[in-house]
Amino acid sequence: MQAKSCHLPIKLPAAASLPRLPPPTYNPAQHTAVVPRAISISAPPTTTAAPPVPAPHDANASDDAVAAFWDYQFLFVSQRAETAAPVPLRLVDGALPRGFPSGTYYLTGPGLFSDDHGSTVHPLDGHGYLRAFEIDGAAGRVEFAARYVETEAQAEERDPDTGAWRFTHRGPFSVLKGANMVGNTKVMKNVANTSVLRWGRRLFCLWEGGDPYEIDPRTLRTLGAFKVVVDDRRRMSPDTFTANFWDVAARILKPLLYGVFKMPPKRLLSHYKIDVKRNRLLIMSCNAEDMLLPRSNFTIYELDSNFKLLQSQEFNIPDHLMIHDWAFTDSHYILFGNRIKLDVAGSMTALCGFSPMISALSVNPSKTTCPIYVLPRFEDSKTKSRDWRVPIEAPSQMWVLHVGNAFEEKYVNGVLHIQIQASTCSYQWFNFQKMFGYDWQSGKLDPSMMNLKQGQETLLPQLVKVSIKLDVDGNCQDCSVDRLSEWSKPSDFPVINQEYSGARNTYIYAATSSGSRRALPHFPFDTVVKMNTATKATHTWSTSRRRFIGEPVFIPKAEAQAEDDGFLLVVEYAVSTQRCYFVILDAKLIGKKNGVIARFEVPRHLNFPLGFHGFWAPNVCTTLTPSTNCRVSSPSLDCVGLHH
Repeated sequence: MQAKSCHLPIKLPAAASLPRLPPPTYNPAQHTAVVPRAISISAPPTTTAAPPVPAPHDANASDDAVAAFWDYQFLFVSQRAETAAPVPLRLVDGALPRGFPSGTYYLTGPGLFSDDHGSTVHPLDGHGYLRAFEIDGAAGRVEFAARYVETEAQAEERDPDTGAWRFTHRGPFSVLKGANMVGNTKVMKNVANTSVLRWGRRLFCLWEGGDPYEIDPRTLRTLGAFKVVVDDRRRMSPDTFTANFWDVAARILKPLLYGVFKMPPKRLLSHYKIDVKRNRLLIMSCNAEDMLLPRSNFTIYELDSNFKLLQSQEFNIPDHLMIHDWAFTDSHYILFGNRIKLDVAGSMTALCGFSPMISALSVNPSKTTCPIYVLPRFEDSKTKSRDWRVPIEAPSQMWVLHVGNAFEEKYVNGVLHIQIQASTCSYQWFNFQKMFGYDWQSGKLDPSMMNLKQGQETLLPQLVKVSIKLDVDGNCQDCSVDRLSEWSKPSDFPVINQEYSGARNTYIYAATSSGSRRALPHFPFDTVVKMNTATKATHTWSTSRRRFIGEPVFIPKAEAQAEDDGFLLVVEYAVSTQRCYFVILDAKLIGKKNGVIARFEVPRHLNFPLGFHGFWAPNVCTTLTPSTNCRVSSPSLDCVGLHH
C-alpha cells in the first residue's frame, strides 16, 4: 500500500564525501530517494563549500539527519578480517561476578555487502560471518574469534590467494551489476548468515533456503553442508491433495527451479525450536515450488541429541503463505500465515535478472485477519482434533516476524488455552524489496524505510500476545490479540529463558528503541526491554549516544531460583567510534539500576556489522584448557570451546 512521504523539519547541510575507514569496504555514496510514508533521511549533494559529514569517530555529533544517515551506513560496513585464534577482549566496564557461567555465545549475520567490482548485495544476501565470544567465568575473561562460513557460494566468490571478492550469485534480494545481471540463474546463494545452533555437540550456521553448514566449534572452520534429515521417514498426512491444476503447475516448475536455478527441493527454515522438556530439536522445511503457488507444504522434523529422526509430519495447507518463524507447544505446532501472492510482472523481470528474485512475490493484504494454523504435533491426536487445514482467523491483520514463545493450558472442562508471544508488523509497511532500507536499484541503504513519521510507528514491529481458546472438539471459541505490555515503541527479536520454551513464561526480553533520537527514532534499536507478561510492567536499559544493539540472548544463573535469575548478552555497536562491545546485563537489575555487569571491547580492526541471531552454549569448565572436571547441564550440549 503506497502512502504519502514527509520530511524532517530541518535543513540538511551539504555533505563532503564519506571518510575513509580501516578494513571495512562498504562505501555508500549520496542517496536521495524518498521512501513513502517515511522520514526523509538522505545524504545531501556534495559541494566544495560544504561542512564535513560527521566523521565516524565524532561521538558527540549532533543528532541530525546527516549524522543519522552515516550512522546507519556504518552499521552495515563490510568486515573482511577474520581471526581463528581467539583474541582476548579488553574489559572496559564492570567485571564478571564470581560463579558466572562459562560457555560460548555465538552470533551470526552478514559480514560482506560489497565486492571489488562495483556490486553490492542486500544485507540478507551478505556472506555469513560467525562471531564467537568464549566466556571463562572463573578467570573473568572473554575471548573473541570470527570467521566467514565457507559455503559453496563463498568459495566461488572469494579468491583464496588474494582475498579479493567478486559476486557471481545474485541472491534472492539482490541484483548484480554488469555481466552478472542479465540471465544470471545463480539465485539461491546459501550464505548461512541467519541463525546459529549448537546441538548434539555440533555447531551449525543456518540460512532460510538451504542446508545448514557445520562449523568446527574449536576453530570455527567450516566442515561443509549438513543434511539434517538423511533417513526421512516422513509420514504423509492422510488429508493430502488430489491431483489438480496446481499439481500440474508444480511438476512444470520443479525442473526450472531445481535444475536451472539450483533451488533445493525442500527449503529448510532458519528458525528452529528446542523442546527442553523432551530434549528434542524441532526444525521445519517447505517445498521450493510452493513459493510461487497458492498452496504451502511444510514438513516438521523432531530429532534427538544424536540427530536421530524421531518423527516427521508433512502438512499441506491450501493457502499461499510465507513462514519465517513459528512456535510449538506440548501438543501442537503453531504457524502464523503471512499471506503472499505471485507478482506476475515482478516474476518476469526477476527471471530475466532485471530485478531481485524476491520481486516475484508481494504481500497479500486481501483479508483483514491473520490465519493461524494449529497443527497436531503427534499423529494419534489428528483424529481427535478439528480440521487443521482450516485456519483460526485472528481479528487483526498481522505480518509475523519472530515468535518469542507459545504454551498451552488445559482446563478441567476440556477447553485448551493457547498463548503465543510474537513480534508483528503491518502489511502496509512490510516490503520484501526494501527490508533494512536497501534500494536494489542504487545498491544503497536508506534508513527512512525503518523510521516512519510520528503517529505511524504502530505500523512497525510491535510485541503482541495472541490468545486462542479451543473447546473439547478443537473448535475455536475465542481468539484475541493484545499488546504484550504497556510498552508501545517498535520492538523485535523477542527472547525468553529457554528453560521455559513451550511452557508458561512470565518474562520476555526484546530489542527496542528508546525513542530519544530525533533522526532515527525507531531503528536501529538502542534499548533492551524486559516485560512482565503477568503485570504488563516494563523495564528498560539503553545504550549511550549513537550506539545501537541487536538481539539479546538470556542465559540463566547456575543456581537460578526464579525465571529471571540470569543475564542478558547483547552486542553494542558504537558506530560513532567504529567499535563493538560485548555487554552483559543482569536481567533482574534492568530498569532498577544500570544493569551492566561487564562490557568488553572488540579490537577496532575486528569491528563487525550488525548481527542477526545468536545462541548460548553453556559449559562449566573452570579453565579454557581441557579439564577432567567438566560437567554439562544438558546432553545436547558439551563443553568444547575454542581452546578445547
